[in-house]
Amino acid sequence: MGTPRNPRTLLAQLGHYLDDTTGAVSPPLHLSTTFARDQNYDLIGSYAYSREGHPSQNILEKILAELEGGSDALVFGAGLAAMHCLLDTVPHGSHVLAPRVMYHGGQDWLRRLKSKGRIALSLFDQTDPMAVGAGILPGETDLVWIETPINPTLTVLDIAAVAEAAHNSGAVLVVDGTLAPALTTRALDHGADIVFHSASKYLNGHSDLLGGALITRVRDKRWTEIQTVRTLTGGILDPFSSWLALRGLRTFALRFGAACENALRFAQRIQGHPGVAQVHYPGLPDHPNHEIARKQMQGGFGAMVSVCVAGDAETAKRVAARTRVFLPATSLGGVESLIEHRRSVEGPNSVVDPTLLRLSIGIEDVNDLIADFEQALKESSK
Repeated sequence: MGTPRNPRTLLAQLGHYLDDTTGAVSPPLHLSTTFARDQNYDLIGSYAYSREGHPSQNILEKILAELEGGSDALVFGAGLAAMHCLLDTVPHGSHVLAPRVMYHGGQDWLRRLKSKGRIALSLFDQTDPMAVGAGILPGETDLVWIETPINPTLTVLDIAAVAEAAHNSGAVLVVDGTLAPALTTRALDHGADIVFHSASKYLNGHSDLLGGALITRVRDKRWTEIQTVRTLTGGILDPFSSWLALRGLRTFALRFGAACENALRFAQRIQGHPGVAQVHYPGLPDHPNHEIARKQMQGGFGAMVSVCVAGDAETAKRVAARTRVFLPATSLGGVESLIEHRRSVEGPNSVVDPTLLRLSIGIEDVNDLIADFEQALKESSK
């Protein structure tokens, strides 16, 4: 694989991928689950059984590792499958530190492990810069898990500062970079040990696959364990989904750039609207973590905007139900714009403001998005 000048070239050409057999410039799809051996019973190629690895997954992992500046990558059948394999490497009873507000599915899994006595768990206040250091237990904390920006409040954490605190106590730092992928933030460059992504989101970008990814700074014992757990549990991403992800990555730079531009214009326009109590977006100068975002997010401030509407939870739900361009659905990172009432989706453990709407900004005409949200605010106030 060549070394392109920048990520746009890497993604557009998939690292100068070329099929050695046919000369195809687009990776073929190998659906086979098993691979034959020769007359000496040696494998003909590099693969034996697709639960252990297959050609499409291998290409995808090489691209993701290079994109993030890591030494290796692993892809999984879902983001939570990646998280499961990672957390399986935490020694029994060891301490894990994570944000009080984060992706609810991931936190639900952490809470489940705690309830089973598998791990000790603490949740820190993500709005307090000192909370991570205070929450780490020297000699006990094995893993610190953070998101940045936080889903869905879009709080931005200083990765370098958290990494220093974690490493000083011998803990590993894992950063969920789903909302700020490598085109804007390369977490490994800021001190993270492992980067997590829900590949269903921006990496694929078309709302048609379920997948997860881990990228590591170094291939160490923990990384080998993660790979072993993936093989034993069957958590690998299937060939067709891997192929879809590769196709999506080719337009990643264009999609993400357009969505980030739309998100900034949308946030600027909606801020100050009488039907809006607060706009959460790291690109706004009055965002409490704007300076950290400016330092850390080099390729745009992301394409997620969270809005707290004036009124109550029922008002917020009415707004989400009355949009005509925004689709009321759960997910993010696709070319289409989505809206959801986050408290309703997260369930009983949610501590998110009940008036918060999470918006995934797509690549539509931004004026259509603004007009749609404004008319929904107006209709919901009647």
